[in-house]
Amino acid sequence: MTREKFRTINEKLGVNKAAISEIKTQLKPKKPRGSVKIKGKDIVVRRPKIVANLPSKVVLTDSTWQFVEIYLRSEKQDDALFYWEQAKNFYEATKSLSLVSKPLTAYYCFLNAAKALLEVTNTQYDLSHGVTGKKLEGRFNLVNEVVKFQPAGVVSALGRYLGEHTQAGGEEFSLKDVFYNIPYIHRAFTITYGNAPELFIPIIEPRFVFNKAENKGWLEVRLEPEHSNARTLSKLQGYGLDPTYDNTESYTIRRNKKFKWEINNRVPTAQSLTKLTEYHTKMRKELRYIYSPNELWYIKRKDLANSVIPKSTLTLTIGAMHRLSELSRYNPQNLHKHLNKDASWLLSEFINKSIYQFIDQISSEITGNDFRVTGFRA
Repeated sequence: MTREKFRTINEKLGVNKAAISEIKTQLKPKKPRGSVKIKGKDIVVRRPKIVANLPSKVVLTDSTWQFVEIYLRSEKQDDALFYWEQAKNFYEATKSLSLVSKPLTAYYCFLNAAKALLEVTNTQYDLSHGVTGKKLEGRFNLVNEVVKFQPAGVVSALGRYLGEHTQAGGEEFSLKDVFYNIPYIHRAFTITYGNAPELFIPIIEPRFVFNKAENKGWLEVRLEPEHSNARTLSKLQGYGLDPTYDNTESYTIRRNKKFKWEINNRVPTAQSLTKLTEYHTKMRKELRYIYSPNELWYIKRKDLANSVIPKSTLTLTIGAMHRLSELSRYNPQNLHKHLNKDASWLLSEFINKSIYQFIDQISSEITGNDFRVTGFRA
C-alpha cells in the first residue's frame, strides 16, 4: 500500500469517527428522564424515613417547635405534646450552658422528643432509657468510651420504629465509631482522624424517575463533578452509571433496584403508590442528610467493613449524647479532659450541632414533612 493511499484511508476513518460521534451526541436525550409524579408534583427523596408525605410542600420555618406543637394539638396527641414541650424546655436551657454542661440537658431534650415520636406513632416502649455507657481501662480516648444500645427502653423503641435491629443482649460501640457514622460531624471526624476513609458520598437532586415502556421506577441521583469518576462509582454498591445521560462532566447514577410504577390517565394506580412508599422507605435507609439552608444529601457506603454501624443518625446521636451526659453528670472533670485533647473540635462540633440536627430530624418523623429555614428558595 502506498503512503498516499494509507493517508487517504486514515482521513476517511477520521471523517467516519467524527460522524459517529456526532450521531451519538444527537441521540443523547435533550431532557432528563421523566419524574415520578403524584398530583402533578415531582417526587423526590424526603427526609422522613418511615412515613413521608411525599407530595407535600417543604415547610419554611426558622424553628420547627411551633409547627410540631400545632400539628400535635390538631391530632389531639396530648401525651406527645407534653413530651414535646418538655423537650423544648431542655432545648432552651441547653443553649446557655457551657460545653461541659450542655450534654446533660441536650440528652433529656432528645429523650423527650423521642418519646413524643413514639407516642404519635403508637410505638410501645418502657420507660428505661434503652442506652447505657461505660469507660474502658486506659487513656482518655474516645475509643475507650463505650455506648451500649440495650434491647429495651426508649432508645431501643426508637431504633425499632426506624427499622433497626438490636441484638438480644444489646450492642456495644466505641464513641469514636459512633461519631464516625454521624454525617453532620464527618468532616470534623476525618480531620481529627486523618486515616479514616470517607463514609458518606455527597449526591445532588435525589429523585424518582420511571420508564413508561417497562412500567418501572427507580432512584436517580447525580454526583458532583469532583466525585464523578470510576473510583467513586466502585464504592457505591447497588448503583450504576445511567448511559442514557451525557456523563462527561457529572455522573448521573441509578439505583439498580426498581419498583412497579403504572399510570392510567396520568394517575398512578393504588398499587404503584404503595410500591413507591415502600421503595422510599428502603432507599431512605441508605441515604443521609444534613440539616442546612441547602439540600445536603449523602449515600452511606456499604463497601466498608470496619467501624460501620447500621443505625440511623437519630439513634446514633441520642446514644452518643447519653454517654456524654453521663460524663457531664458524674465525671465532668473527665469530660473536660476529653474537651482538651486531640478530639476537642470533634466533640465541640457534636455537642453544638447535634441539638439542631436531632430536632429537625425528629420533627420530620413526627409530621412527615421536610423543613427548611426561611429566606431560601424551596
